Amino acid sequence: MTCGEPTVRVRRIYEPPAPEDGIRVLVDRLWPRGMSATRAHIEHWCKEVAPSTELRTWYHHDPLLFGEFSRRYQQELRHPAVVAAVGLLADMARAGKGLTLLTATRQVDISAAVVLADVVRAPW
Repeated sequence: MTCGEPTVRVRRIYEPPAPEDGIRVLVDRLWPRGMSATRAHIEHWCKEVAPSTELRTWYHHDPLLFGEFSRRYQQELRHPAVVAAVGLLADMARAGKGLTLLTATRQVDISAAVVLADVVRAPW
């Protein structure tokens, strides 16, 4: 990590909170199954930054489609209605405590949260 680069982590919401999580933000459009608000330990739910239903349905977490999904999702994140929410996440990440983006996705390494984390670390 370079000097000044914000700390942004991605974790499953079903994992217990860790001291290094910093600000915990759920970035899924839908509330995770079986997760209570108390158990989630989130400070924000930023569903505005989640991929559109159409994109999420098309992708369906197919590893072969991740590159194209990532490209399309980054385009969605540039939509004027979403840019402010991405900026807010970047501000949270730079606030010093760090930021953890939470998702219910089982395959975190090919999730929208990973793409979003890269954007938050280095906004356009």
